[in-house]
Amino acid sequence: MPYISPYKRRILQVEKPVECGELNYELTRLLTAYIETRGLTYQVINDIVGALEGAKLEFYRRIAVPYEDSKIQENGDVYIPVEEWNAVKSLLKETNA
Repeated sequence: MPYISPYKRRILQVEKPVECGELNYELTRLLTAYIETRGLTYQVINDIVGALEGAKLEFYRRIAVPYEDSKIQENGDVYIPVEEWNAVKSLLKETNA
């Protein structure tokens, strides 16, 4: 939540966020500044939601996916390959027929 102490808010004027609540606060500040500049309308709400969703998807694609892929290589996959799922599916069809 963006509800951090006034002390931490002052610190964030000169330092980068180091905790999740501080990150949330900084993001909230950006969003409210956009609203203050553009006004509160459906279009502005839509702009914000779209920008957040786009940023989230791009972050996931560029940061999370490569990280997860490296962990799969390091520790092994927990999912079976699609081909094996298809083989199981075929076997189930045969036994239920």
